[in-house]
Amino acid sequence: MKNKFKILMSTIICVLFYTTGFAQGKTISGVITDASKFPIPGVNILIKGTQKGVSTDLDGKFAISAPEGATLVISYLGFQTKEVKVSSTSTYNVSLEAENAALQEVVVVGYGTKKKKDLTGSIVSMSAEDIVSRPVQNAMQAMQGKAAGVDISSNERPGTVGSVTIRGVRSISASNSPLYVVDGIPLNSGGIDFINPNDIETIDVLKDASATAIYGSRGANGVVIVSTKKGKNGKFTLNYDTSIITETIHENAPMMNAAEYIEFRRWAKYYEPNTTGIPRGDAPTIANDKAIFQAVADPYAWANIEKGWASGTWDGSKVATTDWTKFVTRTGITQQHTVSASGGSDKMKAYGSFGYLDNTGTLKGQSYKRYNGTANIDITPTKWFSMGVNLNTSYGIQEFGQSTVGRTAVSTSGGIYTTARQNLSYAVPYDNNGNRIINPGGDSTIRTVIDEDKLSQDQRVTLRAFGSLNAQFDLGAMSSALDGLKYRINFGPDITTYRDGVFLDAQSAVRQGTSFASLAKEQTLSYTLDNLLFYNKTIGKHNFGVTLLASQTEYQNEGSAMSANDVKNVANKWNALTPANVTLASYSSNLTEKGLLSYMGRVNYGYDDKYLLTASYRRDGASQLAPGNKWANFPSASVAWRLDKESFLQNSSWINLLKLRAGYGVTGNAAVDAYATQPPLAGIVYPSGSGLVNNASLGNVQLGWEQTEQFNYGIDFSLFNSRVSGALEYYTSNTTDLLLLRSIPTITGFRTTYENVGETAGNGVELTLNTVNVRTKDFEWSSSLSASWQQNHIVALQNGKFDDINNGLFIGQPKSAVYGYASNGIWKPEDAAEMAKFNALSANLFSFGNARPVDQNGDYKIDANNDRVIIGNADPKYIAGLTNTFNYKNFELSFFIYGRFGYLYNTGGENASAKPSQRKIDYYTENHTNSEYQKPIFSAGSGDQFYPTLGYRDGSFLKLRNVSLGYNFTDELASQIGLSKLRIYIQATNPAMLFSKVSWTDLDTQTTASNRGVTMGLNVQF
Repeated sequence: MKNKFKILMSTIICVLFYTTGFAQGKTISGVITDASKFPIPGVNILIKGTQKGVSTDLDGKFAISAPEGATLVISYLGFQTKEVKVSSTSTYNVSLEAENAALQEVVVVGYGTKKKKDLTGSIVSMSAEDIVSRPVQNAMQAMQGKAAGVDISSNERPGTVGSVTIRGVRSISASNSPLYVVDGIPLNSGGIDFINPNDIETIDVLKDASATAIYGSRGANGVVIVSTKKGKNGKFTLNYDTSIITETIHENAPMMNAAEYIEFRRWAKYYEPNTTGIPRGDAPTIANDKAIFQAVADPYAWANIEKGWASGTWDGSKVATTDWTKFVTRTGITQQHTVSASGGSDKMKAYGSFGYLDNTGTLKGQSYKRYNGTANIDITPTKWFSMGVNLNTSYGIQEFGQSTVGRTAVSTSGGIYTTARQNLSYAVPYDNNGNRIINPGGDSTIRTVIDEDKLSQDQRVTLRAFGSLNAQFDLGAMSSALDGLKYRINFGPDITTYRDGVFLDAQSAVRQGTSFASLAKEQTLSYTLDNLLFYNKTIGKHNFGVTLLASQTEYQNEGSAMSANDVKNVANKWNALTPANVTLASYSSNLTEKGLLSYMGRVNYGYDDKYLLTASYRRDGASQLAPGNKWANFPSASVAWRLDKESFLQNSSWINLLKLRAGYGVTGNAAVDAYATQPPLAGIVYPSGSGLVNNASLGNVQLGWEQTEQFNYGIDFSLFNSRVSGALEYYTSNTTDLLLLRSIPTITGFRTTYENVGETAGNGVELTLNTVNVRTKDFEWSSSLSASWQQNHIVALQNGKFDDINNGLFIGQPKSAVYGYASNGIWKPEDAAEMAKFNALSANLFSFGNARPVDQNGDYKIDANNDRVIIGNADPKYIAGLTNTFNYKNFELSFFIYGRFGYLYNTGGENASAKPSQRKIDYYTENHTNSEYQKPIFSAGSGDQFYPTLGYRDGSFLKLRNVSLGYNFTDELASQIGLSKLRIYIQATNPAMLFSKVSWTDLDTQTTASNRGVTMGLNVQF
């Protein structure tokens, strides 16, 4: 029955086409297959020079009416296009050869596209499949470890994106963030976290200056180009993608239990300076414990400790331990749903989607909801005119959690989880009546974390509407004299509204006695208008391409803020900050406007598909720079040589592509605050006996461009029928005239000013390697490696080749250099003679159990001028990501490993003051002198001034980030339930740390606790 239906449908199509199309032709038919003789459905068969065509049915069959002598153009994605000339024969069975997808892949290069094989600059790409291969909140998370040379930090707070740098850090004071371009329009603010990852077709990262210079001043830190999904020619499809993630917190640094901490504090009180009558930590008395643990201040905590003395002899196992983190944590659940529809014809193509993300964080009070709507329409009403409209809207609600503003001096600053970990383990949360104990343990500086998520709220709401509108005129279609000439206009409006409301109850752990509320609102309006002229021509073996651009960008940000203390009606939160309700503590408003004018020309030339040249020249003018210095020029050029096209390699059976590349370019950076060249409006407060100075920066009326010059050398390869492919890059960069925020003498009435001084340099190696390790009929194992090595250093500063110690900047070192006292371990009794020499010059500087810094100059003094050194730097030298994928029939198993190596992580050391709670550490006592950390010293601040020396660690790690198992239902099975495609999968996120030298911290997130979870997902196409 099914076969009869297919034959009937094929016949109907043939008859309809015959009666409406080529009535004067004859009907020809055939079957289109692949190299294995399997039929290919959906192949396009077009009569060359016309718009007449058909597609093959499910059995690869087609029928079309065409006159003798006509040429059939047979094309299908992933296969080489083939042309067949119609003769007297009526049947044509054609076998298509698979094309080398890696070579034919189209890459967005900025104001245009190129096939990957024709690239001359350094560009790395990610497809839609790569982006959604693991569930993520935003596309940048998906790129982590999968794009060589791109360093993306991790941030697990819902709705928050980690930092992104491309090829290291070049600027010291100006921004190092890349430029984001969405559907051809550069974003004037923010990143791409507002875009639903399921709506992204490709991401192309332009890394070297020869590629980024086309964006001039905006491409100094690399360019991330996002192309959203568009409708495709063919039948309309409906897709539904969903996933649910459950996560829990995995703690790497457990806290001391009550008994451990009680002993820890006893030792700390014993070692406290200027105290008498305190016994050793291993010889406690109940009388001393009452004083040490403030029995009067919190009788409930003391009652718990007193259980240990019930027998008359101390037994710490009888004391109950309170795990305060359980009051602020929960199982995090993230669900995402995306419904999309796409399709089209030769005249119109459309794509639309609606997405919903709901991320409930593993910490109470933290969550993120995002609603996305996308509509893309492309219309081609005539052969000489086309237009497109792309609209991407996003509405996000982020519950940030415990606020970072409005805190009192006694409060903690590490968030709700850190606050919980600082609550004392021997204290109890409630009194006998079930009421919260505000200061558990009796310490006025340590407040309970119970119900903190109800007492502290920081709600951030963002509405963003971004559009990309374009119209293109094919002038060559109007007149043959203008063949190859096209004009295009792009217009990109971008509107963002932002509101941040903060409320801290008087009982919040970060307040003391009074409530606090603040409200901040911002509105950002910007647009980019591009006028583009394209000319492409092929003459024999010569291919020419010219692109001309005139661009205008305007940006306006308007904001206001207010705050108040002692909000009487807590239900109002930040919504009633009026004179009738509160007295405002602060209020402000601001307006920022800036613009950019740009002109650009680019030339592409290729000869015989062997020798490729790209050259561009861009001129930018930035309003925020000083008159006379607003304009700068940014040239670039790159060349490539396709060795595989040369006669000596053309017949090689194992080389598919071998291309050498070299490029040079100059980019600029004007990413400083608007009005940085103007004197501030605030009045100048000259230094006086009270030491008052103005907080504002001094304007610099000569401020100009920061410029980066970069060379790039690369080799692209595809070998053994593309079983091995990738790219190897080497680059050098040099940045001059740094936009440096430097300190100036306060006698001027100011503290800082921006100047064009200083120079940085860097170089690096990047490797992208894709391999098909095993391929059989039913099984395939493939691997994808992205790895990079990079280093950056400061060449000169405002005073030439002299260090700026006050600002932590050093010649020959990266911006992230760690400067301090090096560690020589712990002072032990066997070091008595050596320690006495230090104490002879600085009385009571050290005692046994103190941290021991290195005396660099050997003068038996420890001073900041002579004994601090460069200990390392916080930027990784090596970054790598490896994905292994195994396919067996319809099953797919993959795992992703990510690592960063060759950098210093500063854990901060252990204060060991025994005021707040303490994680389990190996600390010094008279009974244990061979310890990792110093002895505890009870103190409101820091008992041991050199304890940070013990915190510097090798930050290298290798992490199993994701394991995924999926099943793709066959088309036949999916069709039986009314679907075109169906895939289900399950994934484990962050299942294991494979290697780390800091066991108590997840070096990926750089926190002691990180999330682990399981994902279940479904992809459906109707």
